[in-house]
Amino acid sequence: MNKYVYYLIGLVFLAGVVFLIVTPGKPGQYDGFAQCIKDSGTTFYGTFWCPHCQSQKALFGRSVKLLPYVECSTPDGQGQLQVCKDAGVTSYPTWQFNASTTDRLTGEVPLAKLAEKTGCTLPVISE
Repeated sequence: MNKYVYYLIGLVFLAGVVFLIVTPGKPGQYDGFAQCIKDSGTTFYGTFWCPHCQSQKALFGRSVKLLPYVECSTPDGQGQLQVCKDAGVTSYPTWQFNASTTDRLTGEVPLAKLAEKTGCTLPVISE
């Protein structure tokens, strides 16, 4: 009888894993906004160790995966990657709004300001 219980538990676990893989995730509340930011040519430079970058990302919730994010830190957290050196990034987070100019904002930028700078519509989220 014990052996069958383990098989049943294993089967339920396997079914759960398959369900999570096959079932698409619920879209984030800012998916359209984040995609519009990306489509506008904006770039978001940051580092994994920067608390302000993490706070900025947290504003987007699940939609963060759609942001035009560029990681600037080396894996050991001790240096800056060449792509960020070439872009002239000196502080984090940095939002660059036009690749051909120095139209930038640094620090945590409110979503409303990002909407203004990119021309993207910030969705009204009711809680």
